[in-house]
Amino acid sequence: MVLDSTDPRGLAEFYRELLGLVYRPGDEPPRPGQPDVRGQDWLVLRTADGTPQMAFQYVARLAHPTWPEGPVPQQLHLDLSVSSIEDLKAQHERVLALGGRLLRDNEQGPDEPFRVYADPSGHPFCVFVA
Repeated sequence: MVLDSTDPRGLAEFYRELLGLVYRPGDEPPRPGQPDVRGQDWLVLRTADGTPQMAFQYVARLAHPTWPEGPVPQQLHLDLSVSSIEDLKAQHERVLALGGRLLRDNEQGPDEPFRVYADPSGHPFCVFVA
C-alpha cells in the first residue's frame, strides 16, 4: 500500500510509531544536519522481519478527504483493530499524541466500537474493537 503525502517522512514517522514498523534499509532518517533526500521522494516501512507493509510517495499537492461529507471522498482507509475498549482508549491517546486527529467517535457503538481518525496527511483510518 502506498500513501501520497506532501511530507513523506512525517507521514512515515507517524505510521512507524503507530504500528511499530521499521524502515527499509537506506530509508532511515538522516543524521541531524544532513539532507533528507529519500524523505522527499519515496519511503518504505516493513515489519521487523522484513515484510513490506507501507510506502509513502511525495506529491506536490494533496486534496484532503472531506469524508464523510463534502466533495472529496475518502479514497481509501485503513482498518486497525484492538481487542478491548481499554485498548481503544489507549490507542486514541497515542494517535492524538502522534499527530492524528479524531474525525468520528463511535466508542459507545453496541456491535463494534470504533473511532475514525485522519493521519497527518489527512488520510482517514479506523481503530475498532474486534
